[in-house]
Amino acid sequence: MSSVAPAVPTSKGMLWTGRILSGLVVALLLFGASYGFLHPEKAREDMRTYGYPDSVSIPISTALLVSTLLYAIPRTSVFGAIMLTGYLGGAIATHVQKLEPNFAAPLIVAIMAWLGIYLREARLRGVLPLRS
Repeated sequence: MSSVAPAVPTSKGMLWTGRILSGLVVALLLFGASYGFLHPEKAREDMRTYGYPDSVSIPISTALLVSTLLYAIPRTSVFGAIMLTGYLGGAIATHVQKLEPNFAAPLIVAIMAWLGIYLREARLRGVLPLRS
């Protein structure tokens, strides 16, 4: 018995829809990561608002940048999606802790990230079929 899941064919429409969704996610998250590097004082101030120490602004921005770059590279995109899921889960938890209604934004980005990779990666659809 083979341990490799069968690849489910990818249509051109699925492939391009996945690429566009993934591209939007990458652009959005790169913008978010750059915020921490280009506006360090504002980023530290925002971190204090959420109860984080000043010292975590750059490491958190770095984690987002690395995770986004891993997601953008086809060979490491599934690992990047897993890393982004953890990062965005932390963002959701932070917003929920402060009882902010915009906790849905990171959730939507996470869904878009997984949908984008699901549509463009046949091996992932073989492992996680939406129907049997």
